[in-house]
Amino acid sequence: MSKDKVAKASKLNPGSPSDPVPFGSYYLLGLIARGGMAEVYRARLRGIVRTLEVGRIEGRHFIAMEYIGGRDLTQVLRRCQKSNLRIPVPHAVYIAARIVEGLDFAHRLVGPEGRPLNIVNRDVSPSNVRLAYTGDVKLLDFGIAQALMKFTSEIGVLKGKFSYMSPEQIRGMPVDSRTDVFSTGIILHEMLTTEKLFRGDTEFALMEKVRKAEVDPPSKFNRRVTPELDAIVLKALARDVHDRYQTAAELNAHLTHLLDAYRFDPRELREFLRKEFRREYLKEEEERQQALVAMPHTRSGNEDEEPTTAVTRRRMPPSTTAELPDSVATAIPHRVSHPEVIGLSGSVQAVRVPAAQLGGAMPQASAGHAQEQDDDPGGFWSRLWKRKR
Repeated sequence: MSKDKVAKASKLNPGSPSDPVPFGSYYLLGLIARGGMAEVYRARLRGIVRTLEVGRIEGRHFIAMEYIGGRDLTQVLRRCQKSNLRIPVPHAVYIAARIVEGLDFAHRLVGPEGRPLNIVNRDVSPSNVRLAYTGDVKLLDFGIAQALMKFTSEIGVLKGKFSYMSPEQIRGMPVDSRTDVFSTGIILHEMLTTEKLFRGDTEFALMEKVRKAEVDPPSKFNRRVTPELDAIVLKALARDVHDRYQTAAELNAHLTHLLDAYRFDPRELREFLRKEFRREYLKEEEERQQALVAMPHTRSGNEDEEPTTAVTRRRMPPSTTAELPDSVATAIPHRVSHPEVIGLSGSVQAVRVPAAQLGGAMPQASAGHAQEQDDDPGGFWSRLWKRKR
């Protein structure tokens, strides 16, 4: 059999909400997104059990994680730019506060013997911040950070998107939790200004901008930003790590104090998202209802028939997720040798399948699930981000 035929035969059927496809103990309900490392599918368990799981089905490794109906922050920023809007200042402060709440939990996590795990995310960026239609804010990809933490202090190792790195990270120097604080500062600045903070015509020019970390206060672009908020943003973005917030908890405390003055109700974020993404929200709700009851069409006539599969699983103890704050979407097991263990809860999940094991060449992402292009100097951001005064 030719390579093309083998690749075609091994291609994974993504299913849909109305026509689920069996995949081990899951039903696939459609492709969510495609990237260089993996494809992510919406899925539901055949029997709903709160668990953490990595496994292998017919030679395909997969990860099961919580599925969060909503938009990532990149999509929200793009929609605001397209609609000539800004994320309201209280909303931006709230989102940033939730991000550092999750970071603080990860940074302080200890193993079973009481030793600090020294987890540093190093990839805090808008595409890894999920805003749920319920108004929740979730920070993604801690499972990968946990598995790679042994490389955290290696000089010359770059992980993440250049435009959201800290100066010390862009130089390839050892990093600690303060690099995540800097990245959060970038995100907050961009939410307040609807401006890309660090841009460059070339990759080298972009990295040089990050290394220098010369930052204008967000009030220069948004008159609604107060001097107090300016000071918080600029301290989070201090070039010297000693001048920066030393912990995510410290930054969270300042943001929370400021948020109290706005008398912000998290339900305001929910209404903002449902209004700006009304069509997407209604479609998602419809598909979610379908996904909860739909069954696959089987040729044998036996809907409960299990496909012949080779399945291996690793289940984490329930206590692993019990202490997670709401702002952390992915679980951080105490001891995990597999690099992709993440959380699973609720009745609809997401299943992530590494791209290298899908068979054949990786097709291009569709317009609806375009791969992130944050770091392409000639890509989306350089064309779209225009200064607002």
